[in-house]
Amino acid sequence: MKIAVMVSGGGTNLQAIIDGIAGGQITNTEICLVYSNNPNAYAIERAKKAGIPYAVKSPKEFEKREDFNEALLKILTDAAPDLIVLAGCLVVIPEAVVKAFHNRIINIHPSLIPSFCGTGFYGLKVHEKVLERGARVSGATVHFVDEGTDTGPIILQKAVYVRQDDTPEVLQRRIMEEAEWKIMPKAIDLIANGKVEVVDHKVVIKDYESLGLF
Repeated sequence: MKIAVMVSGGGTNLQAIIDGIAGGQITNTEICLVYSNNPNAYAIERAKKAGIPYAVKSPKEFEKREDFNEALLKILTDAAPDLIVLAGCLVVIPEAVVKAFHNRIINIHPSLIPSFCGTGFYGLKVHEKVLERGARVSGATVHFVDEGTDTGPIILQKAVYVRQDDTPEVLQRRIMEEAEWKIMPKAIDLIANGKVEVVDHKVVIKDYESLGLF
């Protein structure tokens, strides 16, 4: 399975995917493209070091958002991935891309959807809101992307307990280490091996009980 990984920042989830493929935790998978909207994203350096093709295209390069959307769609269709992975991508995915890759785009969100998700909930802001609310449990969710915001079918989730002395930065790091870097590679591996099916807007995973995920 060929995947395109879209990322805007440091690329820690990208690195988890690269390492997962190299280490055999992700099978039947190769990264055909790393895309970033940010020319200064360290994720691009990670792609270079791993010898992975990459593309950089920012919405700021275009006068009209529609023109950027068309350019992004062309970049992705030219790469011809079987799956698109949003790994810390802060670009709003155009509807045309979602339709062109129906049930073939997945995203990692740093909370247990449906909590702390939707417009305005991204990156460190999620963890700030979790602490403001006094939540005792947070975590991460891997889900398919649809036309809504964080509304696509959920594939995997992993909970992480919130500690009373957590800062947003500390909680963010622990959720990355204990949840994001584990369930994103696992979700990709499941999809690559034909174990994931979407039925009535819900994900069915073959042999789910034997995966040791809960």
